[in-house]
This record gives sequence, C-alpha cells and structure tokens, in this order.
Amino acid sequence: MKAISLYSVIPVRAEASEGAEQNTQILFGETFDVLEEKDRWNRVKLHLDGQEGWVDAKMVTKMSPAEYKSYHEAYIGSSAIVAMPMAYAVSENNGQTIPLTAGTRLAKYQVTKDEVQKIFFGRFEVLGVGFRIDPGMVIAESLDLNEQNLLQAVRFFLNIPYLWGGKNAMGMDCSGFTQVVMSLFGKELKRNASEQATQGRKISDLKHVKAGDLVFFDKPHAASGEAEKEVHISHVGIAIDSERVIHCSGRVKVEKLDFNGIFNAETGSYSHHLVAIRRVER
Repeated sequence: MKAISLYSVIPVRAEASEGAEQNTQILFGETFDVLEEKDRWNRVKLHLDGQEGWVDAKMVTKMSPAEYKSYHEAYIGSSAIVAMPMAYAVSENNGQTIPLTAGTRLAKYQVTKDEVQKIFFGRFEVLGVGFRIDPGMVIAESLDLNEQNLLQAVRFFLNIPYLWGGKNAMGMDCSGFTQVVMSLFGKELKRNASEQATQGRKISDLKHVKAGDLVFFDKPHAASGEAEKEVHISHVGIAIDSERVIHCSGRVKVEKLDFNGIFNAETGSYSHHLVAIRRVER
C-alpha cells in the first residue's frame, strides 16, 4: 500500500520501538510503501532512496491508487524545493502552519499574486489541499552547481548539530546533509555514505576537484594506533574547492581539505582520511 508523510519529519527506526535506533527520516510530502503492520508500527520502504524501517502507524497517511498516481506525477515532475533549513507553510484548508525543512519537494508549485494584499506568495498542493509559503524560502528550479551557488546554499546550514539518521534543521548526519544539499542542485543521492560512494564517476585526485564533488573518508588508522586495514567509508562531505570541505561532524562546518583528509584546526590533527572522490552528474 502507498502512503505519504503529512508531518514535517517522521523518524524511521531500525526496530518497531520508540527506543530503537533512528536510521533516517521521511520529510513532508515524501511517499513510501507500507510493507508490514505490527501493533502500532508500520514497516515502510521509502520511494526516494529505498531505505526501509519502522515508523509510528499514526504518522502514516495511506493513499488510494488514484491519489498516489495523481500526486506522484506532480511530485516527480516538480523541481521546486525548500532551500532554507526551516520554512513555514500555511494550509488554505484550516489556516494551520506546518514547518518544512530543507529538501522538502513541493508539488504543483507556482508563484501567485495576492491582489488584495498586493504581495506574491508561493503555492503548492498535497492531496487536493493548497498551502502557501514564502517564495523566498523556495527555489523553483534546480541551482547550477558552482562554488558561488554552493556557498550561498550552505551558509544557513552551518552549525546544525549532528544527529544520527537526521536530515533536518534540528539535526543531520553526514550523508543526510549531503543528500539534502545536493537535492537543491537537482542531484538525487542515496541515503548512506557507502551508498553515495557508488554514484557518479570517480575523480582521480584533489587537483581535479570541482565545487560540489562528494569526498569520502575513513577514520585515520595511523592516528588511532590501528594497523592498516580494508578501507571502510564512514563519512562524506562536499568539496567547496580542492582545499575546503563542508561536512557534518559534530556540527555542519567548513574545514581544511588536503590529500590526507580533513584537518581539524581545533585538535591540530586529521579527523578523517580521504579515500574517494565522486562527481554526481544531474
């Protein structure tokens, strides 16, 4: 059965329990399959990136085949996306507001003029209900990926705290951050760092890096006293250029990047060892 999230964020957990690990989150307007029902929990599979897990059944809005077909076509065909870490939409049905986090895609989005108040507003629809939103919080078309646009897009994300499985303004993990930011540029990433490392094409070294390339890391074994072992991708960030990376580790921040990895100025050591660079084409 198809379903949709009408909440700002729905936690997706590894087990059918409030205390279970959060693996990812479903944003407002995202759809998914309900695979199994167990007590007050539903096991779901996200259409966006194929992630599976358990969600609270009361946060699931099921869709008829006709509702899903109509909405899915509008949703997939839309390039409009919330670009700010947090924005607010107002329901035309009951006047209630709902916070929307960056990366939320808006179906049937258009900018309209209110002739009474003489202002422009953004409008989108979900299951026949219209919502209004400040158009300054939305990009109607995917941004071109270059250094200037990347820096403009990520500046409001700085200092968002790290949260395992998070992908919103109150907390993100490293791959949730890259997935959300790259969606602003029309690039759909898988959910986890190891999965993202399979996308796009390999870039040989930092000399050829461009703004927006994904850079992947392992922990520096030598620094921790461990013997060399098989590379394990445990972290991902976005290259600003060949000398800077923006990533979420403790918080979203910009740090020095070189052929060894990420240099942490606070500790005077490398926090992550560079193992791969990938360029994801649109």
